[in-house]
Amino acid sequence: MINCTLRRAAVETQWQTVALPPTFLLPLRARISTSPSFIESSPHPNPFQPAQHATKPPSSTHAFSQPQSSVSWSASQPHSLANSPEQQPSSPSPAAPIPLSPTVRELLPLLRVQPSHYITAHIHARPYLLTAGDTVRLPFHMPKVKAGDVLRLNRASSIGSRDYTMRGAPYLDERLFECRATVVGVEAEPMRFLEKTKRRNRKVKTVKSKHRFTVLKVKELKIRSVEEVEGVDVADSL
Repeated sequence: MINCTLRRAAVETQWQTVALPPTFLLPLRARISTSPSFIESSPHPNPFQPAQHATKPPSSTHAFSQPQSSVSWSASQPHSLANSPEQQPSSPSPAAPIPLSPTVRELLPLLRVQPSHYITAHIHARPYLLTAGDTVRLPFHMPKVKAGDVLRLNRASSIGSRDYTMRGAPYLDERLFECRATVVGVEAEPMRFLEKTKRRNRKVKTVKSKHRFTVLKVKELKIRSVEEVEGVDVADSL
């Protein structure tokens, strides 16, 4: 009888001194139960935690006092930001027109009295040498235009006549001239067929292509006087 009691006490002491294995070696249920619980801060109780460890929820006074303070702060903050003068956007002031240089003032009237003029206009970064009455077919189809539309070509690198030429760096001021072109229509080339194949391959692929081109006709080419350039703003001339 005494031997059985001593043997049982030795076995129980041995099991109590054995340390638990690390948490990463335990199964998922044991890992969750051994991790520290935060039942007080989480709104939903842990399903793996015993019922006797659940704490009492906070009182109603503490539950409603904190949201009231946070709501009052968030409601008053936009009002203070809106009333602060630093956050109000300032309206941009209109830019004054750039005055002409003395050289342009002196030579622009001489260029204006010439009988005929030409212009090197740039359309989509491509230069075109044009004069009044010319018809130009662009090497592409200009989107969002239709026949009868009037376009103002406001980007030019040079403008001149038989005796005088004015060049820009890289472009001229658009207040110095007026160049308007009318969209005549859209031309299409004949259908093209191109056969494509690869080495050691019997398949032949036929590619079809039919490009369209926009046609413009220059209706007006005019050089403004110094009084018109200084009196007319760039926004009014568009």
